[in-house]
Amino acid sequence: MDSLKINCCAKKKTTSCYITTPIYYVNAKPHLGTLYTTVLADVFKRWKQIQGHETFLLTGTDEHGQKVAEAAQNAGMQPKEFVDTLVPQFKAVWDQYGIAYNHFIRTTDSAHVKAVQDWLQRLIDSGDVYKATYDGWYDQSQEAFLTEKDLEFVEGSEEPISLLSGRPAIRVQEESYFFRLSAYQDRLLDWYRNQPNIVIPHERLQEVVAFVEGGLKDLSISRRTLTWGVPFPGDEHHVTYVWADALLNYVTGIGYGDPTRTGEFEEWWPADIQLMAKDIVRFHAIYWPAFLMASGIDLPKTLLVHGWIQVNGQKMSKSLGNVIDPVYMANTYGVEQMRYYLTRYLPITQDANFSVSDLEQRITTDLVNDLSNVVHRVMSLVQKHGIQSLTGPYMWLDVETALQQDIQVYMKNACSEVDRGYLHLAYAEIWRAIARINQYVHEQAPWKVIKTDADRFTTIIAAVSHALVSVASVVWPVMPEAMERLFGMLGVPFVPGQDLRTWICTGAWDMRFVFAPGEPLFMRKQLVEQKENMMEEPKKTVAEKEEALHITIDDFARVELHVGTIISVTDIPKSEKIYQMQVDLGPLGERTICAGVKKFYAPEDLTGRQAIFVTNLAPRPLLGVVSHGMMLMATDADGKPQVVAPVAPVPNGTRLK
Repeated sequence: MDSLKINCCAKKKTTSCYITTPIYYVNAKPHLGTLYTTVLADVFKRWKQIQGHETFLLTGTDEHGQKVAEAAQNAGMQPKEFVDTLVPQFKAVWDQYGIAYNHFIRTTDSAHVKAVQDWLQRLIDSGDVYKATYDGWYDQSQEAFLTEKDLEFVEGSEEPISLLSGRPAIRVQEESYFFRLSAYQDRLLDWYRNQPNIVIPHERLQEVVAFVEGGLKDLSISRRTLTWGVPFPGDEHHVTYVWADALLNYVTGIGYGDPTRTGEFEEWWPADIQLMAKDIVRFHAIYWPAFLMASGIDLPKTLLVHGWIQVNGQKMSKSLGNVIDPVYMANTYGVEQMRYYLTRYLPITQDANFSVSDLEQRITTDLVNDLSNVVHRVMSLVQKHGIQSLTGPYMWLDVETALQQDIQVYMKNACSEVDRGYLHLAYAEIWRAIARINQYVHEQAPWKVIKTDADRFTTIIAAVSHALVSVASVVWPVMPEAMERLFGMLGVPFVPGQDLRTWICTGAWDMRFVFAPGEPLFMRKQLVEQKENMMEEPKKTVAEKEEALHITIDDFARVELHVGTIISVTDIPKSEKIYQMQVDLGPLGERTICAGVKKFYAPEDLTGRQAIFVTNLAPRPLLGVVSHGMMLMATDADGKPQVVAPVAPVPNGTRLK
């Protein structure tokens, strides 16, 4: 089984956890793909914090190379001047999204440049780096020298296609310094065999092993035709090729090569989790460990490799012009909403399609309906009935014991998935826990219990509060601001450096709560927009605002409402909320109509009932089922949706007017 469980070396404390992102190329501003990797790294860091670990997150920018030099030239700027204008944009986006990085490294930093040069000189002295002539194919867009395995030769064309980018390769012949990569082929294969979980997911490791087994050639690590890079030690005609410069940031960022920072380097290295997209896994799983082997440096513990973000079925990339601006998305949908969607709905195991419509739906269903509503309902009850604090011992009944046990199982499952590196599966477990809390609240109905049994009411509130603390603890890595607000509402101190994992999985429910109800954690987007619009037009009178909401009789006539009888009700696989119903609409025939009422009704409660349906809605796909209408519901004072139906039976298909 794939695992991210930390197995630290002897030099470093068992509570120290070092996490890295790739350093991002600065030939353009950051986009959603770079944000995705960085958010994942931040979430992993925060998970380690709530388990009591000391953490260090390194991120930064890769600022040398041909593409940067060309972008600077196109902008009419010198390369250093050009990258200096872009780096603040990366930092601004990371700050906007709450990325708690410890150090932002730039490959133009003087300490990094010196460390790279000293490292290269040691490899020259040891014989692992030598000068020769490179004669072969080169992918300019990827800044990669290509082997035969990277090329597709097309009949009738002199230039083969690079499999790394899909673009024509160019022939290069020039003097270069080489790293003896071929000398490390057997050691790399032994490492893969002895550390089968070094690359997550496992299929990425299989790709790497197949490549290495096909034979490794020595690697060109300098360029004579380029001036924008780390000057090669002892040879003014060469600059360091980008990967030999860039990969070393993972150690120079924590003090490697600086005798005054030896303790810092030994505290954090080797890296526990190094995150990257799949297109750079070869560089990290072959070149990087070979560099470390040649240098006598311990190898990293885990390389976590995610797929590409796709937009309309195509990989998101600057060259295709389909990149998504993370600043716009944060301003439109919210920072924490975006962090949640990227973590929960873009699985690392495969390429994932980013959909704005799906994002909007998940905000409504997961964050507003599932999480925010249960918090707001409980806080409203607390406020309404003057409950200021609760202190144990609590008189739990079997239903509370069952709730606690179920929540702890979901939490253990979530922690296990995080250990494997699968955050998307972990948060699916957390949302099952939230559904269980909603079920408990619905079944226990504290709004009814308060009328006859105040003690029982406070017990129910205490149970929900304990369950919400568990949820908030493990959702905090994804949505820290919202969860800290929730901790504040519950009056529970939150200290990320404590080992919360042990408590949420096995701890007793004996906490003290001091309630401070506040605004809902999340609101529906359209409600927020309405509120903002009203703030933008403060001079409108109430009458004017009401008039703006009026519709005409013709508007109403366009909505077709018909009475129908529910013939059958079935589950939709993998849905915790939605039923698939077959509805007899008389002359309109039978239709499949979906309804999100599974939490409130059993199938037999609906089968055979008449209800009112909107019948001229555009068909809408829901989890593989196309719904051809909508059932009208009205929420009662207890929060339960009630079916809207005629007072007496009428013929199926009867239209309301």
